[in-house]
Amino acid sequence: MDEVDPMEDVDDVDELSDIDELGPVDWIVIEFPGSRFNGQIAPALDDLVERGLVRVLDLLVLKKDSDGFLEAFELADLDDSELGELRSYEAELAMLLSEEDVIAIAAAVEPGSSAAVLVWENSWAAPFASAVRRSGGQLVASGRIPVQALLAVIEADEDAESPSDDAESPLTTKPSGA
Repeated sequence: MDEVDPMEDVDDVDELSDIDELGPVDWIVIEFPGSRFNGQIAPALDDLVERGLVRVLDLLVLKKDSDGFLEAFELADLDDSELGELRSYEAELAMLLSEEDVIAIAAAVEPGSSAAVLVWENSWAAPFASAVRRSGGQLVASGRIPVQALLAVIEADEDAESPSDDAESPLTTKPSGA
């Protein structure tokens, strides 16, 4: 999927705050196969917001039927049974995603699924990001390592380090003369 820049459609930076104090902005798409989105992610997200680690900038829900027809919903379009406590973010959203962004993001969602699209500011990193900008630095690369990839590497390392049943352990002693 092409990189979507959620900041490209911001017309009024004042809505977000002083740009110099803005932390890095990330976005994710969380798919719920079978369209089982129900807002149960809200408590974990609330915890991050309350601790000042993130600030929710945009949040929308996508629903793709089994034929691939897509519907995008802002929080105001959904009832509380679908949103749970996510409704509390409705008044604070900056609506950063354009129609083109949503179409590009929707390509990753499987038919018969729903997805939450979340754009957030990493508030915890704002002082560092501001210092970088004030010092004349600029971000030239960034990345994220999926948890599944980390787990696979850890598992592979553990498998490589543990002796197999057929192999002799280096700690095993052989009787003399054997």
